[in-house]
Amino acid sequence: MSARSRILLNGKSAASIELRDTVYTLREQGFTIDVRITWEQQDIPRFVQEACDDGIERLIAAGGDGTIHETVNALMACKTDDTVLPSLAVIPMGTANDFANSCALPLTISGALNFAVSAKSCPVDIIQVNQHYYLNLASSGFGAAVTASTPPELKRILGAAAYSLMGVIMALNLKPHDGHLSLPDNKIHTGSILVAAIGNGRQAGGGRILTPRAYIDDGLLDILLIRHFPVSDFGLVLQELSELPQDGRYVSYIQTPWFDFSHQQAINVNLDGEPYKFKDGRAKIIPHALRLILPSDCPLLVQSNSAQA
Repeated sequence: MSARSRILLNGKSAASIELRDTVYTLREQGFTIDVRITWEQQDIPRFVQEACDDGIERLIAAGGDGTIHETVNALMACKTDDTVLPSLAVIPMGTANDFANSCALPLTISGALNFAVSAKSCPVDIIQVNQHYYLNLASSGFGAAVTASTPPELKRILGAAAYSLMGVIMALNLKPHDGHLSLPDNKIHTGSILVAAIGNGRQAGGGRILTPRAYIDDGLLDILLIRHFPVSDFGLVLQELSELPQDGRYVSYIQTPWFDFSHQQAINVNLDGEPYKFKDGRAKIIPHALRLILPSDCPLLVQSNSAQA
């Protein structure tokens, strides 16, 4: 008997003929699948709560990285010691689909749905920033400003290239922000930050790999910091980005279970494609918080990479 699956479909993709046909085909093969389509804000939290109450075993987020982000937050809101949460699967139907790409998930709708209803799940970590959760990657400063400033119409027309275009435009007025990070070993990082990325996954913004050593099941979050630098030191910045030192002159790459942060004023922070503003708080890893349906050779899983070594 197949697991009961429920698709949470972003309303912008509700007209997908490929998804509809694949659902009908899988039902004919004996899979139990129903569909909920988002129409307005708070639909996903309500749908996730209903899925938990109904005993749904597989919850399938069909949409972009923002849809995954909202589903993860709704699942974490339902999480208690007594609650058995559904496993989460992904059908990538967004602009960049960074998480699906980095996990080597099937990228076609039919392939992703067939995989979602039949593959095994595994435990993965979640990162919490104050009261918010995310699965893939957070960025602040320049990277977050690019995402927050890219019009939805431009993303729809140009796809991932929209981020690069906005990056060129915003680079003409690039401004660093002062940051202060405190780590568990009492080490403190301060300075004028151009880019800060906190990864559970590795890439964002349409394929930019920012935290290349990150795994989603290692109990650590990965931090990439790029401090403000003069143009004359651009070569050194490139060298440090290739080496990723723990505490370089301009680049620092840190792995830690948590850190505290503070800024002089609230800054743009992008969590899995969704814009927020934070002034201070704590980011921490929650080990094995959810079960995710992933390929056995997923590049972001420690276990699969150890088996290949």
